[in-house]
Amino acid sequence: MQHNQPVIERTRGQSLEINKVLKNTYMLLSATFVFSALMASVSTMMNMPPMTYLICIGLSFALIWLVLPKTANSGAGILTVFAITGLMGFGIGPLLNNYLAMSNGSQIVGTALGGTGVIFFALSGYALMTKKDFSFMGGFLVVGMMMILVAALANIFLNISGLSLAISAIVIMLMSGFILYDTSRMINQPESANYIMMTVSLFLNIFNIFIHLLHLLGFANDD
Repeated sequence: MQHNQPVIERTRGQSLEINKVLKNTYMLLSATFVFSALMASVSTMMNMPPMTYLICIGLSFALIWLVLPKTANSGAGILTVFAITGLMGFGIGPLLNNYLAMSNGSQIVGTALGGTGVIFFALSGYALMTKKDFSFMGGFLVVGMMMILVAALANIFLNISGLSLAISAIVIMLMSGFILYDTSRMINQPESANYIMMTVSLFLNIFNIFIHLLHLLGFANDD
């Protein structure tokens, strides 16, 4: 029995670490979505110009690359997360206004929001319940994103609607894969899963699913 004690203690300690990472991540993620939705509402009511999207997305990614890695292990990291998600929420105001101006715009936005929620909760729930290790998907997902980035840049010049739709569909699949991958990391590698970094990663996954669902639904409704 004494020989098993260290193993039991390690298992118990790991379970506590997993619960801590999951709790902190999902609490912060929930708070950032409320804040992001508030900022999106403000941007929508202010009827911000289209350029707002590019500016806010550019600023948020500058924070992700330059500031977040330096603050992820301190209280300043939480402020950085709110700055990133707030900017992204404010940035989609003009995009939402474009869809809301359509005849069935409210339905499109509501369906995209609901669909995004279903995808996230279904995939996260699956990863949490099965506790499968999806780390093997990491390389595939990164390569997939690189290919999509190249295709998206090419389509700026080609302007092919079919390619644009294909890109949106593939991005949704890749982001779904990242949700499984990130959730799996919190369960199977809690010691390396910083909850501030995980919050931003999951937020980006969900944000991209929502944006590209809007695109697909808007096209499907002939708008």
